[in-house]
Amino acid sequence: MKKAAVVTFLSLLCVSYFVQSADAQQLSAHEDAQQQTRNVAILIFDGVQIIDFTGPYETFGHTYSATQTMPFNIYTVAENAQAVTTAMGMSVNPKYTIDNSPSPDILVIPGGHVQSAMDSPKVMKWLQDSAKNSEIVMSVCNGAFILAKAGMLDGLQVTTTATLIERLKVAAPKATVVSDKRFVDNGKIITTAGLSASIDGSLHVIERLYGRGTAEMAALEMEYNWDPESKYVRAALADKYIPGRYDIQSVTQSWVPVDRSGGVDHWESKWSTTGEASPADLLEHLEASFSHSDYFPRDRNVKWVKQSEEKSSERARSLWSFDDEQGNHWRGVASIDPVAGQKDTYIATVKVNRLNAEHSSRAE
Repeated sequence: MKKAAVVTFLSLLCVSYFVQSADAQQLSAHEDAQQQTRNVAILIFDGVQIIDFTGPYETFGHTYSATQTMPFNIYTVAENAQAVTTAMGMSVNPKYTIDNSPSPDILVIPGGHVQSAMDSPKVMKWLQDSAKNSEIVMSVCNGAFILAKAGMLDGLQVTTTATLIERLKVAAPKATVVSDKRFVDNGKIITTAGLSASIDGSLHVIERLYGRGTAEMAALEMEYNWDPESKYVRAALADKYIPGRYDIQSVTQSWVPVDRSGGVDHWESKWSTTGEASPADLLEHLEASFSHSDYFPRDRNVKWVKQSEEKSSERARSLWSFDDEQGNHWRGVASIDPVAGQKDTYIATVKVNRLNAEHSSRAE
């Protein structure tokens, strides 16, 4: 063999060795990461929403990998050792305080009455310090506002619970707030929508760290119908364009929800109402909410414009139109219809329909 050929062969052999060695080191590092027990710290505070912190707690707790039975060490952290009262009155004892908690690998910031946490310099400093060395920081619901206050959402795509999408745009002006995702993964920072979306976000974290099968097993253990491709996002539903409250109780004896259903392009809400008020009077009170900005549940700056109305002694109906934030044209209908055989009992209906929507129902 010629000298040049020998040198080339030895060079290739050396390169191959170092490449294989580097691959082996990377594989070893990946296996070490798989076997590492990660600390999952969940912040709790007075007024915390129950499912926002128990959803992730339960989900991470049902995780079992091929290399270890307990991938996560999960614990709650509060500003002090006193019992925390949740948004619905549950009393919870934190495992650690921010003074003695282990350093987290995964940090979960739930929502609820978040102002107390945001107003605490001690909590905010703990959050910022803990986040620096954390692998993942995940907010749930309006816990995103805590991250915004901490300056951790700038330049990111983020989301929050449906009713606070517009307010988050104000709280995090340097972030891009979306309303069509159950969670948004920016790498280190993950934000989820409201309540049950905390489970989807947690399952996504498990999938990232341990694979789809491990996440599916955790969901199965909880009997949770996990669909990673689900398009259900409350903030995207068309009911955001229907008022959430109505000043109608003053003229009714009862006002009972009957149906609330639809999708992103259409929505229908129905109530059963009883009382001596005429259909025209009921409709007038129903319509009063269309011009009352405080009654819209999602801070939507939409202006309903009446197009026509029909009123009789038995029923009343009006047609409306409005444009949404993207300039899409919508039609709205408000109606009061009698229930056959039941005196002074009516079905009140409000429905909306985006015009030219491919799969929307007609609001007529």
